[in-house]
Amino acid sequence: MNGGQNRSLTEVENKQLTKVQNMKKSQARVTRSLLSYAFKAAAPAIALLLLAVGSSARAEDEDDSDLPPTLDVPAGNQIEFQAHGVGVQIYKWSAASSSWVFQAPSAVLFHGEGHVVGIHYAGPTWQSTDGSTVVGTKIGAVTVDPTAIPWLLLSAKTTTGPGIFADVTFVQRIETKGGLAPATPGTFDGEMALVPYSAEYLFYHAQ
Repeated sequence: MNGGQNRSLTEVENKQLTKVQNMKKSQARVTRSLLSYAFKAAAPAIALLLLAVGSSARAEDEDDSDLPPTLDVPAGNQIEFQAHGVGVQIYKWSAASSSWVFQAPSAVLFHGEGHVVGIHYAGPTWQSTDGSTVVGTKIGAVTVDPTAIPWLLLSAKTTTGPGIFADVTFVQRIETKGGLAPATPGTFDGEMALVPYSAEYLFYHAQ
């Protein structure tokens, strides 16, 4: 191989390396923007909840063997990932129905010793810092604690990847704290309420 060919290969390799580096920088900017949006939407409530329950996920993986039967995941699936969500459940007061109507969650996802691994928002959607997402559809619910939002079983409606959520088949929301709609009526139509909550999320994939 002559010198011109070597130089040509080096130029191609440099271009590829630059492309990869730019992609990583772009992904990092998107991740920071998403996390910033999630925190801005509910910063005061999240701060209070972090003081109450802490921002770190459980060090050990959740055991799903003792969950209510309604939340059982079909055979052929296994836990792939676990995250601890801390954020708010968003409600809107409807004067027409005289009730608080659920709008969406807004939470940050932690794993291990409090490492931020993604966000949770309307859909319901879970988005990892690697860019992958999963949107769920509720197929089961159980009220375990009357002072907290129900535990849920959701099937994956859509996923994007590659990444940790690209092949998710089911999601369980368990160990919930808080998040219920306000007990007192709103003062005007369209009033928003951000109610602090936390939960464990178990993500499954096909074996």
